[in-house]
Amino acid sequence: MHKISILWLGLVLAGVQVFAAGAETVPADVIARVHYAGTARISADRNSASVANFFASPEAKALEAQTLEKLSRAPGIWYRNKIAPGGGDGVAQLRPLLDDFLTSEWLFEIREAPGGTLEYTLAIRLDAARAALWQNNLMSLLQSWTGVPAQKIPNGWQLRKHVTPNLFRTTRAGDWVVIGCGDNVLPQMDALFGRLAARQPLVGPEETGWVEANLNWPRLARWFPVLQKFDFPAVAVQIAGGEGYLHVSGKFTLTQALPVLEKWRVPNVIHPPLTSFTAVRGIGPWLARQSWAQPFEIQPPPDEFFIWAMPENAYQLYAAAPVTDANNALAQLNAKLSAYFSAGSKNVFMGQITTELKNNEISWRGIPPFMSPYVRALYEPSGEYLFGGFFPNAPRPQPLPRELTGQLSMPNLVYYHWELTGQQLNNLPRVTQLLLLLTQHRQLEGTSAAEKWLTRIRPALGQSATQVTQTAPNELTFVRSASAGLTAFELIALADWLEAPNFPGCDLRLPPRQPRLGRPVAHPAAVPAAPAKK
Repeated sequence: MHKISILWLGLVLAGVQVFAAGAETVPADVIARVHYAGTARISADRNSASVANFFASPEAKALEAQTLEKLSRAPGIWYRNKIAPGGGDGVAQLRPLLDDFLTSEWLFEIREAPGGTLEYTLAIRLDAARAALWQNNLMSLLQSWTGVPAQKIPNGWQLRKHVTPNLFRTTRAGDWVVIGCGDNVLPQMDALFGRLAARQPLVGPEETGWVEANLNWPRLARWFPVLQKFDFPAVAVQIAGGEGYLHVSGKFTLTQALPVLEKWRVPNVIHPPLTSFTAVRGIGPWLARQSWAQPFEIQPPPDEFFIWAMPENAYQLYAAAPVTDANNALAQLNAKLSAYFSAGSKNVFMGQITTELKNNEISWRGIPPFMSPYVRALYEPSGEYLFGGFFPNAPRPQPLPRELTGQLSMPNLVYYHWELTGQQLNNLPRVTQLLLLLTQHRQLEGTSAAEKWLTRIRPALGQSATQVTQTAPNELTFVRSASAGLTAFELIALADWLEAPNFPGCDLRLPPRQPRLGRPVAHPAAVPAAPAKK
């Protein structure tokens, strides 16, 4: 029987990255909701066999075990300042429970409870032995961490603490364990327990995916300010298999309406052979709000971008953006880059990096010689562009394939991406590894569990395609079909994240470099006196 791990399907969501969805309408008080169907239902789906091989290999299992071990240690690290003396790190209690997230059906929700507090609820389907293990381990963990004895109540256990949330309860409803956590009341837990006790379905009939989720990122960011910097929209998510692919479909609800979509202006400099092609429009206002983009913004900001890659060389990665005045845009960009590198390059980059504007082209100094990044002004019949890359672009007469140009004729298309994922996963790491090195971040080691997994799945990865269309002024609907659900870049980012020393955090920064010590100079008193002249 094929088994799909929630570790992988759940981390596809983490990528939710912003790529997925379902049509279900959730109650207004729901801030986040994730439902996983469980391996029994997924394995019964005839579409699971073709994608299971990506997640069932020995390399995948080794990475899974490493990741679960890290996850089991995370709560003890997060709460170490609140744990009672001698409370332990919790790994012995938590690690056995995490395996059930890979196999069992479960539903997790975060809701706003009465009084302006948050309520967390988890319902997970378990047999009697596993249910007893969950309840015993959780009670043991909470008692050791808080030093407060648990109080038995008719339908489970309740633990009150002097820190928020101060209410924790577990209970059984048939073959379900229901866990609630909040401040003073747990109305959603009580409602969910009532439904399960009455043998009502956990989810509605419209939920047919392997994974379904609704994440209201703006509301989550109000409760968890660390999320504010990402500026994610609300997203509904659905993931399921079909025809040899993972299908990720979805809907974003934006905080602001999109601008009027301008006609695509595809530069002639794009030509085959291609291993990747990306086109996006309507992003000018969004870019203007991003703090990471503001140091490099030009006026007016580009509203369209094109990115593509070619197979002959790993550094054949290019980008182009239509602008109204290429000369002026290039001068603005050079001034921004020069100011950025002169102010912060010593702290961000491994060496001193500078830029030079000459002959309508920005070039970089301080970059390894086998990669020559540039940005130049480009003039074509369709308009003016900023065009850049890491490697010279040899012009060829072939036009873009009709399969790509036809996609851009789709009404209200906002984003389109196509790639040969296996080939991209072979070439792209050479660029990403170099950029990590230059910016003083940890590179993905060849002997790491994540790299071994990528190496294993690379030959079997086929094409990937993603389409995002505007379906309302502030609504985007999208669909993706991909062998493993992710693009090559996302797979690399996922691997880097899983190997981060502080996972599930993502701090890849290298320790500060120690200053070089010069040749030691002896103290004058330690220098022997010259012999006296006779």
